[in-house]
Amino acid sequence: MDGIRHYRMFAAYNSWANGRLYDAAELLSDEEWERDVHAFFGSMCGTLNHILVADRIWMNRFTGTGETHRVLSDVPYPHFGDLRRERGALDDRIADWVDTLNEETLQGLFSYVPVTNPKEVTQQLAPALSHLFNHQTHHRGHAHMILSVLGHEPPSLDLIYFLRSDDGKAFI
Repeated sequence: MDGIRHYRMFAAYNSWANGRLYDAAELLSDEEWERDVHAFFGSMCGTLNHILVADRIWMNRFTGTGETHRVLSDVPYPHFGDLRRERGALDDRIADWVDTLNEETLQGLFSYVPVTNPKEVTQQLAPALSHLFNHQTHHRGHAHMILSVLGHEPPSLDLIYFLRSDDGKAFI
């Protein structure tokens, strides 16, 4: 699989996995949504907001446009419905942007200033884009655990399961 197809697969997987995760999170009560279960970002609210915040930061770095944040623990959408709406819009934005990339762009350099260590970094785009998708998966794992801790059935989010789904078959 070439690099472009690889990243398009991950953009589609991201949207699919978020849809499944948000379907499960929608069943949480308000108290469960906000309950601190001692995950890295505390609650389901904190965790899902963190993924959105980090994705916005990276997309702003990649494209030079869109909202960004200065704090990784920002909670811009404390209410589930608002967060879900924004998540869907951002997933569409990520997929649309990935569709504009080519192999030359992936190998090209870009510069940004990290939130946690404000010194400019210049690096190749491809590994940073891989980080975006890996970071999402990492924190979706936290959200998956939060559902379990709260007594809810977490959905399967495995990439291989996605590839066997109607949404993922195009990438096999």
